[in-house]
Amino acid sequence: MTMIRYGNLKAAVVRCALGREREENPQFIALRSHYGYDSFFCQPGLEGAHEKGGVEGEVGRFRRRHLVPVPDFASLAELNAFMAAADAADDARRITGRSETVGAAAARELPGLRPLPGEGPFDPALVLSCRVDARSRVCVRQSYYSVPARYAGRRLQVKLAATTVTVVAEGAVVAVHTRSLHKYTEDLVLDHYLEVLARKPGALPGATALAAARKAGTFTKSHQRFWDAARAQLGDSAGTRALIGVLLLHRTQPPEAIVSGMGAAVTMGRFDPDLVALEARRLAPARTVAPVVVPVTAPPAALHERPAPSLGAYDQLLGVGA
Repeated sequence: MTMIRYGNLKAAVVRCALGREREENPQFIALRSHYGYDSFFCQPGLEGAHEKGGVEGEVGRFRRRHLVPVPDFASLAELNAFMAAADAADDARRITGRSETVGAAAARELPGLRPLPGEGPFDPALVLSCRVDARSRVCVRQSYYSVPARYAGRRLQVKLAATTVTVVAEGAVVAVHTRSLHKYTEDLVLDHYLEVLARKPGALPGATALAAARKAGTFTKSHQRFWDAARAQLGDSAGTRALIGVLLLHRTQPPEAIVSGMGAAVTMGRFDPDLVALEARRLAPARTVAPVVVPVTAPPAALHERPAPSLGAYDQLLGVGA
């Protein structure tokens, strides 16, 4: 079996026992089982310094070549793309005293490696079971994340990954949030509460989810302009319900088209969500519809050999009743 040598990284080792005995993290054991390899842990401290000298030296070389000065990245995805490009660039490197490149050596060893498992990449997310509270939130590691209001009081499956929190109900994903880095925070999505707000429109102005939507930029100045004009003409309750109807359109229509539809509604002074939907569909990019192909069951020659239609048989009815 393939064996990979590790230091005593905390993500993999829960507790160090005597010698090389280790209590491994259950998720790390699942990772090894998925890819079919065994682990070898180095001795901690000075006793094991010689066991991973090559690894430490390679880390230093890579850092000096690609990460000095320390670069800045806007996201983890951008960092990963940079590291992948740097790793690919090292394929052309030659180790001192060797004639072939690193990439050529890796290609030569490739046939001896085991194939990747057929079930796809390993999912490192921790699967939890969380109950949705009365405010349509799940609590994960002392942080709160919203789900659609219809799931209040139910217990749902939550996949906790390094950067995301995914909520699953009956096999379908119902909410995806960016994982919070701090405790006691709330990540609320306004769309999750629209059905409740439609029954209680007076709760919308002070809703925490609305403040979060404004901060995230999903509730724009165009939405506010439509809301203000609708309340001025229809009253607070009816105007707010008209806005909620427009917000529901975001589930099926592109945001740009809805913003244009709201602008048209304000210009006409008609604050009907159906009108906004009509304008959004009219202004949305036309969808390409695939042509419908009708299968022909008979060969083309047979189609031409059929006799022309005739009404001669109906002439017999002329004498009936005479």
